[in-house]
Amino acid sequence: MSTLPDQIQYIQRVVDDQMRRCLGFMPTVLVEGPRGCGKTTTARRFADSELLLDDDAAARGHAEHGTLPLHNGPFPMLIDEWQLAPAVWNRVRHASDDMQSPGRFILTGSANPADDATRHSGAGRVTRVRMRPMSLYETGDSSGSVSLSTLLAGGVCLALPASSAARPEFDLREVANMICKGGWPACRNMDVPETQDFLVAYLDEVCRVDVPRVNGVRHDPVNIHRTLQSLARHTASSPAVRTLACDVGVGSPISFETIRSYLDALTRIFVMEDQNPWAPHLLSRARLRKTVKRHLVDPALAACVLSATPEQLFNDRETLGHFFESLVVRDLRIYAQACRASVFHYRDNNNLEVDAVVQSRDGAWIAVEVKLGDPKSVDTAAASLLTLRRLVDTQRTGQPSKLLVITATGYAYERSDGVAITPITLLGP
Repeated sequence: MSTLPDQIQYIQRVVDDQMRRCLGFMPTVLVEGPRGCGKTTTARRFADSELLLDDDAAARGHAEHGTLPLHNGPFPMLIDEWQLAPAVWNRVRHASDDMQSPGRFILTGSANPADDATRHSGAGRVTRVRMRPMSLYETGDSSGSVSLSTLLAGGVCLALPASSAARPEFDLREVANMICKGGWPACRNMDVPETQDFLVAYLDEVCRVDVPRVNGVRHDPVNIHRTLQSLARHTASSPAVRTLACDVGVGSPISFETIRSYLDALTRIFVMEDQNPWAPHLLSRARLRKTVKRHLVDPALAACVLSATPEQLFNDRETLGHFFESLVVRDLRIYAQACRASVFHYRDNNNLEVDAVVQSRDGAWIAVEVKLGDPKSVDTAAASLLTLRRLVDTQRTGQPSKLLVITATGYAYERSDGVAITPITLLGP
């Protein structure tokens, strides 16, 4: 067990407040997310001692055999990459029971182990905190002047006079650059080519090591890479398993079971994060579609696996639009988590689609459409949002706190029909 090294130049994360809050009432906080998103660095901000299972084989052995001095502190005690020694789950659970006080342990994990590793419930002892790559607000590419929590509470888009509007100093090329750069802390001071070199190596490890490790069986890394390519091509859409199987197979589809095992593994290592459908009460007889939307955890992974540069994205507006939507969903998830909310999507059998619905635990909700920013597409997006509001049984679901169009560029303002417009580079928690 070691005390923590000095830390310098820590980047404030949106999740910091949630970490502080959770450590104040729960014995153990489990921080989950993909490798390289900053879990260990953030956990160290709140810990007084640490045990790094990824780097210390002896420590893993002690963790598996129950010989770690978990009661000795100092606390909070960080146990990094706990899933490498799954028996530590029950050791920590018992130690939490013995000490019966909050803020004892911080576990970090970049993979969900098999269910039997956590078959003994952590209820009442463990709370989970999800981390993702950095949002534009965290990287400094968004001012955060349009607050999602304020919008959920029914506030205005911007505290500006009615005659004013805010415009960020970004254009579409810079947004394409942000997509390819992503939110990986290790890449903050890299240019896009260096970032993509980093992500090529990252995805190689995902294909060769991480997916086989979490599945417990050998897989062909080439097929896993093709699965990632197919997911990237279908970013922010709902491809059928058959479509993915045909994409991955050479000459003939691979088995649905194999594709499902890849998707399960990519989800368990937090590289893929599905966007679930929203199910409100409706006034019409429209039937809700129940398919999920597919996203990689950061659109930079999708750009990398397809070898897409910012210039190529700028010249391919359809692909840029899908990747931009995925960028927005990533940031919405980070901001929504800070206000105890979740991000869904809406689609019905009448082909009405709304890109995102943010709904808080108390039922407040915001409907969101995502557009690159040209006026005609913004008008179309606003019409879809207004149609959704008419369809929803607001006596049972409640009125939307806001109808919002998030753009890549342009001004932040509110229209006469009540629809708010904001560029992503002004959005924050």
